[in-house]
Amino acid sequence: MSFEPQSFLNETVKSIPPSGIRRFFDIAAEMKDAISLGVGEPDFVTPWHIRDEGIYSLEKGHTHYTSNAGIKELRLEIAAYMKRRFGLEYNGLTQTIVTVGGSEAIDLFLRSVIEPGDEVLIPEPSFVCYKPITRLAGGVPVTITTKAENNFKLTAEEVEAAITPKTKALILPFPNNPTGAVMTKRDLEGIAEVVKKHNILVLSDEIYAELTYGIQHTSVAAIDGMYDRTVVVNGFSKSHAMTGWRLGYACGNPDIIKAMTKVHQFAIMSAPTTSQYAAIEALRNGDSDIAMMREEYNQRRMIMVSGFNAMGLDCFEPEGAFYAFPCIQSAGLSSNDFCEKLLFGKKVAVIPGTAFGSSGEGFVRCSYAYSLKNINEALNRIEAFIKDIKK
Repeated sequence: MSFEPQSFLNETVKSIPPSGIRRFFDIAAEMKDAISLGVGEPDFVTPWHIRDEGIYSLEKGHTHYTSNAGIKELRLEIAAYMKRRFGLEYNGLTQTIVTVGGSEAIDLFLRSVIEPGDEVLIPEPSFVCYKPITRLAGGVPVTITTKAENNFKLTAEEVEAAITPKTKALILPFPNNPTGAVMTKRDLEGIAEVVKKHNILVLSDEIYAELTYGIQHTSVAAIDGMYDRTVVVNGFSKSHAMTGWRLGYACGNPDIIKAMTKVHQFAIMSAPTTSQYAAIEALRNGDSDIAMMREEYNQRRMIMVSGFNAMGLDCFEPEGAFYAFPCIQSAGLSSNDFCEKLLFGKKVAVIPGTAFGSSGEGFVRCSYAYSLKNINEALNRIEAFIKDIKK
């Protein structure tokens, strides 16, 4: 009997398509003189004082496992940071877990609370991991399309319409990747009323909480009645330019955090030790680093948005994260065709909106976590591309 590996694979895993983000980036990486606006990663190097603390931890011989939930000192710093920045009070020892990036925290939450057949509400367009992780946990993703006319915000009415007796949780991915949308306190208060009415949980992915422009981030956990039913996910990748350190965390109800820690204990053991020591330094002395990067992103944001609008591609002004999400319908191409033709014709890589859900059709995601030189050159090439296809 011949060996057929495909016959052994999990059917759910086989049915999940690969991420649509990396494809265009990988092609651009092999293309001479290509400019990529594709990957959502800061172009800054991790600040030296943070790197130095990681190096020092190695010199001190801190190369062993940590406790499953993370170094005590780091968890206490996370709790202090959440109170200082967002007015949320957590017990660092019972309400915080350190994870391998924010994505692991999302996975832990869903695996800890979802029973087979439970529905999870997911606004789209949004980050690519929510639907696959929900399915891998045995849940059923239920997408809610956010609309350009609402600045891609989620509304209470949209949440209410999507809830069924099987609804277990709502994912709130704001500030949003790919749209850059931000939810205000007033926006969140309306959604909170619906959530409390139907007694469901909330996973609030706040990885871009520090990257907002002209508006202060509000956590849904700070809304009246939402603290205990919300798990907040955050991390160091975007705010402190620490993507390669793979470190995130979750804060929430002690019972839920305890369950998440149990899954983490068996699946991962503990987050990287060196990264944890570096993160302590980031939280203690990294606020000025965040402010510097935020200001730089803001300048790039304004240049990119104005550039798209000037060339006739309507572009909503993002208030958070580091992405622009221009509408390309006037080009007469699908999102995927637009990205392919732009890449091979003008050597600029952007991501089709459909990588973030079918509702992203007609849009593309462009990251401004790149140098102004590259952004300006990319805008010039995109404008030339638009002119070429309209001839």
